[in-house]
Amino acid sequence: MMTNLFSSFDPTSNFNFSMNWISICLGLMFIPISMWFIPSRLTLLWNKINLTLHKEFKILISNKKSQGSTIIIISLFSLILFNNFLGLFPYIFTSTSHLILSLTLSLPLWLSFMIYGWINNTTHMLAHLVPQGTPSILMPFMVCIETISNIIRPGTLAIRLTANMIAGHLLMTLLGNTGPNLNVYMINLLIITQILLLILESAVAIIQSYVFSVLMTLYSSEVN
Repeated sequence: MMTNLFSSFDPTSNFNFSMNWISICLGLMFIPISMWFIPSRLTLLWNKINLTLHKEFKILISNKKSQGSTIIIISLFSLILFNNFLGLFPYIFTSTSHLILSLTLSLPLWLSFMIYGWINNTTHMLAHLVPQGTPSILMPFMVCIETISNIIRPGTLAIRLTANMIAGHLLMTLLGNTGPNLNVYMINLLIITQILLLILESAVAIIQSYVFSVLMTLYSSEVN
């Protein structure tokens, strides 16, 4: 029995070993072996998705020297997408609903972009701290504001992903806990509502992985 509503997101352990975090790689088990060897419709569909993402991220990066960097972003998109969808299945741990995973994805990438930018394009990075057309008297304040907004970027990325995944799961948990106390007609209405929420959460799983990847691509384009 849950002691509070958020305890459903707490990692549990078996034999003093946390099994929940294995769900990060669990998505690979759902991919059929034939996908890796025989060109199938699933392979063609996934290649089409990757090619579309590659073209879009390439436009966002807009730097010919950064060829191949879209592979990192597409891999990031795939990892988040798999984990978001796995969290929709019953009794499977939603790893993206924890900051320990989302910060692990956002912080190292953002830090590597910042280190690369300040070492190789110092003048360009300093110019980003003062927007064009800023009055001289406001320049010190704009530098402080831009610095703070730059520092909190990995945190906002992680919190956005975590909060969106938690919100839908909490709503479905709240509605699911009211089921035993309802009559037959209300249970039918509850089932329809849960199905609609599940469809909404499927869309959120795709959108949040896409937003995370696009924002990370935009952050990387600023350092070039």
